[in-house]
Amino acid sequence: MVDKERVDGMKRLTKETVIGFIGTGVMGKSMAGHILEAGFPLVIYNRTKHKASDLIDRGAKWADTPKDLAEASDLVITIVGYPSDVEELYLGEDGILHHLRQGSVAIDMTTSSPALADAIFKSGKEKGISTLDAPVSGGDIGAKEARLSIMVGGEENTFNLAKPLLELLGTNVVYQGKPGAGQHTKMCNQITIASNMMGVSEALLYAKKSGLDPDTVLKSITSGAAGSWSLSNLVPRMIEQDYAPGFYVKHFIKDLKIALHSAKEMELRTPGLELALSLYEQLAAEGEENSGTQALIKLLEA
Repeated sequence: MVDKERVDGMKRLTKETVIGFIGTGVMGKSMAGHILEAGFPLVIYNRTKHKASDLIDRGAKWADTPKDLAEASDLVITIVGYPSDVEELYLGEDGILHHLRQGSVAIDMTTSSPALADAIFKSGKEKGISTLDAPVSGGDIGAKEARLSIMVGGEENTFNLAKPLLELLGTNVVYQGKPGAGQHTKMCNQITIASNMMGVSEALLYAKKSGLDPDTVLKSITSGAAGSWSLSNLVPRMIEQDYAPGFYVKHFIKDLKIALHSAKEMELRTPGLELALSLYEQLAAEGEENSGTQALIKLLEA
């Protein structure tokens, strides 16, 4: 435990606040870019350095390890692949919570386990470090256009401090409550998408089979009661047979497993979630784990 009363953290963000960003993948690269464009000093780390080369060319500083990044930063943002990555990154022997200064802030934007988010919060609190769990929704397009939906769990004073930074990344930044609440909210998001992806895939196949023009069908149903983000943004990709990942099948499977585990802990029946998970696991088994989630239609039309 910290000997003195817990440090509240930074009082406010300034353009001298050094932001550390870990994870410059499909979404993280764009997100880090928005922070750089806003004029904050940016330090970055990614397992594969070449994926960060564009950001380095634009002025970001490279850190050789997460430890180096943590020691150089006032506030750290992470968005990585799996809960195991998050756990190692934060709680591992050389994790960032061991190297951030007291009063620093760490924000995990990975879709991860609510229980892990709570564990990270408690570990940070012992060290005088404030943490938030802040997963996002909106895919690669939302990240590029800074239109992400960001759902946040943690202490409200930390959220209020970080909100201006998060608003550089998204247009819908909502405080959900205690540590882990952001991750629980993201599970609600993924459960909704899971069933919706089955529906939009079946609807497109129905339109084709009945002789309708899919693009014309979309003009009618996207603005009606069936309207959804997936219908507006992913069905056009399905029509063009564009299965490039805005969000990987393998990561969606990870999310659905977390949601199902949490639902079972709460003794909640989720038959739609279970069906969607089984279909996506079949899709991955057929070699589509690195495709975008819209590739589900390939399994249903086979």
